[in-house]
Amino acid sequence: MKAIEVDDLRKTFGEREELRGVSLEVEKGDIFAFLGPNGAGKTTTMRILLGLLRPSSGTALVCGQDLATSTEFRRKVGVLFERHGLYERLTVR
Repeated sequence: MKAIEVDDLRKTFGEREELRGVSLEVEKGDIFAFLGPNGAGKTTTMRILLGLLRPSSGTALVCGQDLATSTEFRRKVGVLFERHGLYERLTVR
């Protein structure tokens, strides 16, 4: 079973094309690293896989589910950002 499937993923922000034709497959149980220089699209790809962004075209599936549309599956997925990822002004008490 594939844990991650990405096929011809594209993402644009206005005129800027952030991702162009990204494709990859990761089998369940595999160890996977996502490496690249600044601006290569690593964070954008991860945000699409997490359902935080929608791709302009292409498909991005986690365990066969599209997190952008599957709210039930999205409840089972978490993310820990290196820095403030979503709400910089919120704190934990």
